Amino acid sequence: MRMLFVMDPIHGVDIHHDSTFAIMLEAHNRGHEVSYCLPTDLRLEHGAPVGNVQRAALRAMKGDHVTLSPAESVPLRSLDLIFMRKDPPFDMEYIFATYLLEAAEPHAVVVNRPASLRSHNEKLYALQFPEFCPDTLVSSDVVQIRAFQQRLGTAIVVKPLDGNGGEGIFVLAEGDPNLNVAVELSTRKGRRPVMAQRYLPEARLGDKRVLFVNGEVVGAINRVPKGADPRGNMVRGAVAERTVLTPREQTMCAALGPRLVADGHLFVGIDVIGEHLTEVNVTSPTGIHEVNRLEGVAVERRVIDALEAARPRPG
Repeated sequence: MRMLFVMDPIHGVDIHHDSTFAIMLEAHNRGHEVSYCLPTDLRLEHGAPVGNVQRAALRAMKGDHVTLSPAESVPLRSLDLIFMRKDPPFDMEYIFATYLLEAAEPHAVVVNRPASLRSHNEKLYALQFPEFCPDTLVSSDVVQIRAFQQRLGTAIVVKPLDGNGGEGIFVLAEGDPNLNVAVELSTRKGRRPVMAQRYLPEARLGDKRVLFVNGEVVGAINRVPKGADPRGNMVRGAVAERTVLTPREQTMCAALGPRLVADGHLFVGIDVIGEHLTEVNVTSPTGIHEVNRLEGVAVERRVIDALEAARPRPG
């Protein structure tokens, strides 16, 4: 197969942490033609999507993990598969890239489906499964958010809808005098909505990342905050530990799996705190190396198996 990975600069990845590199290396080791480009290398020529791409020879050698060929102009419709793995933020540049990638369908399989990447905001998508989510309000109105907290009578979490890696999250105690300021900052003085949720005290015990491939759970880890920072993101210093899924979490995953497949999301990572669904990560989920290390599996093999099965058949 001819595979293209659209991602951040490949020379800067940490090969012992980066999930995209693990998937690319597995594809390369199986003999697939692996190419690479940045989102800015994509373009449309008279409606036909084209990319300036470089073939990649990969190896698990830190500091010498990739050799790239000279860039060449390649019609995206001539490829078998395109994997969109650009890290957040999910901004207008990301959205424009999905339009360009969508033009390659159905000639090439694009993972995850570009239209679904645009439609399924990672925080709002979780709310399509409200029975598994904590109490939630999405609003840009500080009065509504304050009233929401008063109804709950608990601390709340306020977070931007386009944040990533725990960025821009506020934990506000009941009656917190900083609530107005935090909401003004988050909403840009009422100009954009944010998500307010009941604070889950179980967050101190960890934030579970559960990985799906083609709607099936392939592994999970618990990301435990360390120090004073309450956020369970590994980029914020959280440590990955082994975990098991509770019966409620298993029910949750069974409900999500078919919907993820129907929506064109082949590789997904959900976030779970205290048996509550908080996010459905569809843009560039991570955690492969940590799951592999703690569970003794090889998630990247399951991903490539699924990509091979997704390849269009002649006729």
